[in-house]
Amino acid sequence: MYYIIFLFALLSFPTSQAADFCVAKLKGSGSPSGYACRNPANVTADDFVFTGLSMAGNTTNIISAAVTPAFVQQFPALNGLGLSTARLDLAPGGVVPLHTHPAASEILFVASGKVTAGFVSSANVAYVKTLGKGDVMIFPQGLLHFQLNGGGTPAVAIATFNSPEPGLQILDFALFGGDFPTPLVVKTTFLDAATVKKLKGVLGGTG
Repeated sequence: MYYIIFLFALLSFPTSQAADFCVAKLKGSGSPSGYACRNPANVTADDFVFTGLSMAGNTTNIISAAVTPAFVQQFPALNGLGLSTARLDLAPGGVVPLHTHPAASEILFVASGKVTAGFVSSANVAYVKTLGKGDVMIFPQGLLHFQLNGGGTPAVAIATFNSPEPGLQILDFALFGGDFPTPLVVKTTFLDAATVKKLKGVLGGTG
């Protein structure tokens, strides 16, 4: 008898989709815990679909590579779910220089072509492998890693992260693409000033 009453009470409560998902209100400000939720009554199936990875990125740039993100800013349905993804296009000779994702580990899946990829551990050990179609490699959170075209044809890979906002800092651009003063770059990298200024000229840095 008590079981029947309890079951009836559970069925009497109104159901809510709010706990199932939290499609982001991107007009508001974000926080470490994510964005505010849109009203579930205004959410449709289209909010859970992102088509931006279907087209190749533009690789006509200095690194001959393009990253097309599907992070929470591009795909608001990721809000609060702890994951995101991105497409990586590498033209022949293309490279994504050493970089880190401060807020996420990464899994790289090679969809076509060959990708040479690797990371450097905190013990300064390099783990490098040339990946073919269907291969997967993981890059632990916060460690410097890279990807470059490992063959003579364009390569495509899909990166998946365990954060809706993995963050990104590219070492070359941090050193030579911003306003990090040249004397400090010289001191901290052991490069000569002429080389630092040359690299800043290539990457648009100042100071």
